[in-house]
Amino acid sequence: MGSERIAAAFAGHGKAAALMPYLMGGFPDLAASRAVGEACAEAGADLLELGVPYSDPLADGPVIHAAATEALAAGATVDGVLGVCEALAARVPVVLMIYANLVFARGAEAFADRARDAGASGLIVPDLPHDEAGELRAACDARGLALVPLVAPTTTDERVRAIGAGARGFVYTVSTTGTTGERDRLPEGLERTVERVRAATEVPVAVGFGISSGAQARRVAELADGVIVGSRIVRAAGEDGPEGVRAVVADLAEALRS
Repeated sequence: MGSERIAAAFAGHGKAAALMPYLMGGFPDLAASRAVGEACAEAGADLLELGVPYSDPLADGPVIHAAATEALAAGATVDGVLGVCEALAARVPVVLMIYANLVFARGAEAFADRARDAGASGLIVPDLPHDEAGELRAACDARGLALVPLVAPTTTDERVRAIGAGARGFVYTVSTTGTTGERDRLPEGLERTVERVRAATEVPVAVGFGISSGAQARRVAELADGVIVGSRIVRAAGEDGPEGVRAVVADLAEALRS
C-alpha cells in the first residue's frame, strides 16, 4: 500500500532526514517533468512530491505559480500528470500535491481510485481544511493512500493536536507563514513549530517552504524527519532541465548524509 511505502521511505533513507523534492507535473511539459522526477530519484530523493498544476494555486509562490501556468498552457491535465506519477512511482513513493477543486470535481472516491491506480502513495491537498477532510480521508484510507495534513506556525495547539491525531503518512509542517519560495534563512520559530507537531502525532514530521540550500536542509534535519524542497527544484528545472535538477538534488542528498 502507498501509506506503507511512505513509512518505509522515512524509516530506511540512510540520511539525517528523508529528502523529498517537489516537481511540477507538466513543467515545462509532461515528458520533461517525468525526466525531472527520474533525475530526482537517481540523485538521492527518498520520496517525491508531484504537483498538479492549477490556475489558482493559493499556497504557491511565484516560481511554482509560474511553472503551473506554463504547464497548463502546454496542455497539462490531471490525467496527464497522473501518467507521470505512474512512471515515477515504480522508482520512489510519490505524493500528489493537488488542490481540492481538482479532486472533488471528480468525486473523492473516484479520484482516490485514479490516484491509487497511478501508483500514488498519498495526497496533499493544501486548501482542504482538516475539519472538511473526512470524506477524502476515508476514501484514501480504504485504498491504502495517505492523506497528508499540513500544519502552519500559526496553527493553534488545540488544532495541531487534532490534526496530528488524524495524520496519515507524515505531517507536512510549513516552516513559515506565506507562500512557497526560496528564502535566505530559516524562521526563528521553526524549532518550536516542529516540537508542537512532534508532541501531537506518531507519524513522521517533514518540513517544507523556504528550504533551498544544503546548509538549510542539514539544519531542518536536526529537527524533523523529512526535508521538502520545492521552489529551488522547480527553478532548476526551468533553467537547466533534468541535469540541473540532478545536481541540486545530489547536493541536498549529500548535505543530509554528511
